[in-house]
Amino acid sequence: MKLRKMAIAMTAVMALGAIAVPAAAEEEAQVIGISMPTQSLERWNRDGSYLKEQFENAGYTVELVYSDNDSSQQVSDIQNLLADNVDILIIAAVDGEALNTAMDEAAEQEVPVIAYDRLIMNDAVSYYVSFDNYTVGQLQGEFIVEQLDLENAGDATYNMEITAGDPADNNATYFYNGAMDVLNPYIEAGTLVVVSGQTDFDTVATDQWDTQTALERAQNILGSYYADGTQLDVWLCSNDSTALGVAQGITSDYAGDNTVIITGQDGDVANLANIVDGIQTMTVYKNVSNESIVTLSLAEAMLNGDTIDESLCDTFEIDCAYDTESYETSEGNVCPSFLLVPSVITADNLDELVDTGLYEMGEDGYLTAVE
Repeated sequence: MKLRKMAIAMTAVMALGAIAVPAAAEEEAQVIGISMPTQSLERWNRDGSYLKEQFENAGYTVELVYSDNDSSQQVSDIQNLLADNVDILIIAAVDGEALNTAMDEAAEQEVPVIAYDRLIMNDAVSYYVSFDNYTVGQLQGEFIVEQLDLENAGDATYNMEITAGDPADNNATYFYNGAMDVLNPYIEAGTLVVVSGQTDFDTVATDQWDTQTALERAQNILGSYYADGTQLDVWLCSNDSTALGVAQGITSDYAGDNTVIITGQDGDVANLANIVDGIQTMTVYKNVSNESIVTLSLAEAMLNGDTIDESLCDTFEIDCAYDTESYETSEGNVCPSFLLVPSVITADNLDELVDTGLYEMGEDGYLTAVE
């Protein structure tokens, strides 16, 4: 009798187990490995957060790591992600030329790689998602031309200084070249005068886009070339973290008229406050939430084995171009790229940032990022 009861009980358990099998056997979520360069700059915190949110909302498991601006640490981080059997890697490089070890391992394990925002110089990269970085620089240069009305300057001259970005970041040269290609004709004509004489990229570059480094160089230039009251009219800065340092230098160490045109890029909250206060003049805004949406769509297409070409852009509902000519991971190896379009933000159109839903305007007139 006891044996019969036990048999019945075991049969019931087995039946329950059979009913539960489909739920337990459901395919595990694919894992997305995301490697960001640093948390010391506002924009990379935003990028990481948006990417994580997009992929998790789409049902993926996400492993997000930051590498403290240390390329060796980033190699280790990527190796750890590979050891965790991620299905795809999304990497914003600390140094686009320092990840060969990790990239070679990704290729060996057949894990596809999306270079996010910064190009990685290794052929393991399948696709590149970024903004049109040359256009970012062009927008900064064109803004200066328009603000100073350089086309109609006549015999007037204007004094300018230049602060570029991190030489380890491939984007930095695109920003610099885009701006300088616009401004060089006016420099050569003598309409724009770089009083310090510092114009080549290596001289004006800023390691790690560091605000303090930009501040110290700005203080040195101001003390050496403008202490006698020489007028400074414009300071071309490639991004907001360097513009923040330059603005601090001008505010504290420049004896002349503080109405200096200062360019930037990214839409960092502190810089937007400076724009409201008339300290910084503009920033080139790159909606990194949109960048994460494009990255998600591309990654899904890759994981599904879909055909990837310009037709994918039609699914984004975001202004984005498919480029198969501009970016190479090695000589002769073009990396297909999805390039979003940046925009110019000044004190006159801050509402455009509010319209994105990513910023809020306070009663004091200052913007804050929406958490």
